[in-house]
Amino acid sequence: MTTHNADNERIKRHNGHAGAGGADRGPGAACHRPDASRQCHRAPRPVMRWKSRRVGLIGSIILLLALAGCATELRVMMATPTLYLTPERDVYADLAAPLKQTEVRLSYITDRKPETDENGKLRYGSGRSLSVGFGTAVVDLGTEISWAELLTASRTRHRLDPVQLELRDVTEIVRGPDTPVPYTLVDGKIVLAPAWFEKLKASSEMFRQNLVRQLDLTPRKEVFLYIHGYNNSFDDAAFGMAELWHFLGRIGVPMIYTWPAGYPGLFGYTYDRESSEFTIYHLREVLSLMSSFPEVEKIHLIAHSRGTDVAVAALRELTIEARAAGVDPKKRFKIHNLVLAAPDLDVDVAVQRMGGDWLAESVHRWTIYTSKADKAIGYASTLFASPRGRVGSFRPQDAPDILKAWVKITTANFSVVDFSGEGAFLDGYVHSYFRDAPSVSSDLVLMLRDDLDAGSPGRPLEHLGEKFWRVPPGYPRARPAQSGQR
Repeated sequence: MTTHNADNERIKRHNGHAGAGGADRGPGAACHRPDASRQCHRAPRPVMRWKSRRVGLIGSIILLLALAGCATELRVMMATPTLYLTPERDVYADLAAPLKQTEVRLSYITDRKPETDENGKLRYGSGRSLSVGFGTAVVDLGTEISWAELLTASRTRHRLDPVQLELRDVTEIVRGPDTPVPYTLVDGKIVLAPAWFEKLKASSEMFRQNLVRQLDLTPRKEVFLYIHGYNNSFDDAAFGMAELWHFLGRIGVPMIYTWPAGYPGLFGYTYDRESSEFTIYHLREVLSLMSSFPEVEKIHLIAHSRGTDVAVAALRELTIEARAAGVDPKKRFKIHNLVLAAPDLDVDVAVQRMGGDWLAESVHRWTIYTSKADKAIGYASTLFASPRGRVGSFRPQDAPDILKAWVKITTANFSVVDFSGEGAFLDGYVHSYFRDAPSVSSDLVLMLRDDLDAGSPGRPLEHLGEKFWRVPPGYPRARPAQSGQR
């Protein structure tokens, strides 16, 4: 099978060549495949019914070939955000000594089923687990370079040599009890099984202790939790969070929530979509637990593609639970930023979930990144017959009326940021633009690291009216930096 190799395209861009956008298995670079088993509407005549089914099948096959990238052993670091091409901005100078190395130690939370490879080492595939595991993994940003060389590459527009990434030392520290939860009913109240509850307490405390040790390395007691999308492996998620955290200046604690995605074959999207429903309960419980730790001051959720549905659904359930108990969900769950990048969400469904339960009031800042140039979301919109399209594939001026109406009445710190300009089309940034496009990754840094709202002096997005914004060309403006990697 001939497919587009996203890493080769990244290498071309690192060397100053514009490449055509295509499949991207990377974290935050998940691609989309339609439900191949989806039946078309019944036509009045048999010949028309066959044509309709044939069109649907052909569309599915085309999307599979165009977007389901084959695995590759090579993974290279994302392009340098435009923000860092100015010598005045040095976010690494005051780092603690243990953080000044090419290695990035991540925490992970997963309900993927643990497996072993041919060498007996732990790995996680696409199988589903009834329990949640917590552990650590190491991503090396540059397998044969020094910290000084990594810093040079991190401030370079066109790298002479790509920075290759490597994942190793995946270690599961603790695993919680299986779900569903065994219980008995006593006087109309649910009482959890003692053995199950004790295992939960023990695993939760071990999780907390490990998280506190990581928080001790940083003055910002914050967790940056990345939730990947469809067709992403465990490795994809780890690579994406490691490079993103590096460009955030290595603040807070980097963590991935990786769910059972990446099922192979024709029905990969349908399996992954069901897995995204399966994992909501686990993510909800993880967020509730982590936010209860007094050592954690803020939680930042960065969700991409199908992972946005997982994040929104979990937040909705938490919000309903908190408000039923008379608690402010914003204070209870400490979610400072909720970022939905390239959301694979039907507009009607999203407005009902987000607007119907006032979810924007449950977080400090809610940001959606969208792009008309996102072909993956565009295909998903067509093949799932979304009547008003998907949230991740429109320009603000073309936004459906139902979405405009909701945005208008929302009083929360909410913004929709568009990346559909000239650079999005010509430079080939498609579904993974939130991290591959230097202007968009710069905006992400300004929001997450500098805690800036859209349109503030340090984050000069172009205002399009209401809560809609646009990433202008060359954003944010920066003086040209020297090319080449020393």
